[in-house]
Amino acid sequence: MQKVVVLNGDVVNYDGQLDWHTLAGDVTVYGSTAEDEILARVAGKTVVVTKEMPLPGALVRQFPASVKMVVEAGTGYNNHDTAALSAKGITLTNIPAYSTQRVAHTAIMLMLNLASSMQQQLRMLERGDHRNFSEHLMVPHMELNGKTLGVVGFGHIGREIIKVAQALSMNILVATRTKRADRDGIHFTTLSDLLANSDFVSLNLPLTSATRHMINADTLAAMKPSAFLINTARGGLVDESALVAALQSGVIAGAGLDVQEVEPLPDDSPLFDLPNVIVTPHMGWRGLETRQRLVDMVAANIKAFADGAPINVVAK
Repeated sequence: MQKVVVLNGDVVNYDGQLDWHTLAGDVTVYGSTAEDEILARVAGKTVVVTKEMPLPGALVRQFPASVKMVVEAGTGYNNHDTAALSAKGITLTNIPAYSTQRVAHTAIMLMLNLASSMQQQLRMLERGDHRNFSEHLMVPHMELNGKTLGVVGFGHIGREIIKVAQALSMNILVATRTKRADRDGIHFTTLSDLLANSDFVSLNLPLTSATRHMINADTLAAMKPSAFLINTARGGLVDESALVAALQSGVIAGAGLDVQEVEPLPDDSPLFDLPNVIVTPHMGWRGLETRQRLVDMVAANIKAFADGAPINVVAK
C-alpha cells in the first residue's frame, strides 16, 4: 500500500469542501508545512503531494529512500529541483490540463472587464459617484469583436482561450517556438509581430529561465499604446516593475493579472491602486469543480504509479 503525505492541502482545500482521503493508500494530510518540518513529515512515506510548494535540491537530497514519487498538484513544476529528484530516483509528476477551461475563462473575463472599464466603474460606485448613470458613460467602453487577440503559447489553455475568443469574433495571432502553418482562422507569427499588432496580449507559457521576464520594458514598448496585457500563467513571465512603469506612463492601456511575481501580492503593491489594472489572487484554477478534478487526477497519478505505469511524468 502506498503511504501518501499531502504537505499543504489547505492550498487546494481552503474551504473544506474536498476530501483528500479519496486518494488511494494510507493518506496523511497536513494543511500546511514549514520547510523545517518537511523531512520529518515525509519520513516513511512513498508519495509526497504538494501544491506550488518549493522543494529545493538541498532538501530533496535529504529525502529518505522510502520516497519514490512526488506529485505536483498543478501544472507548473518550476518550484521543484528536478535534477535533485532525478538523482534520488524520485519520479515527479504533475497534473496537466485540470484547469484549462477555468483559467481560459478567467483570461476572457479579464478582457471583458477591461474592455468595459469595469474596475473604474466599480470604484466610482464605491465612492458614490453615479455619473455613469446620470450622464453619458464617463469611462471607455469598447467591443471585443473585431479586436485582435495575441496568444503567446499554444498549449491547452491557449487553445481554449482562442476557442472562446473566436466565438466572440476576435481575430487571432499566435506566437510559438514551433513554426506552424496558419489554420482555423489562426495566424501564427513572431512574438514581435504579435506584440505590434494585438489589442490584447495573453500569456500562456510555463515559467522557465528562457521565459522569465519575457515581458519587460522593451517588449512592453513594442505593444500598441491602446493594448492590454493579460497574464493567467505565471507572474515571473513579466518584469513587474517595468509593467508598473508602463501602466503609469501610458506605454500600454492596461493589464489583467491573475498571477504576480510575488504571491500573495504585497499590500503596498501599486498594482492594487492603478485605475487601468485588474488584479485577482491567482484564482484561475480555484473553481470548486476544478479543484475536485485536481484531487481526482492526483489520485489517478498515484494509482498509475502503483500499477507500474506512471502517467504525467515530468522527471524521473
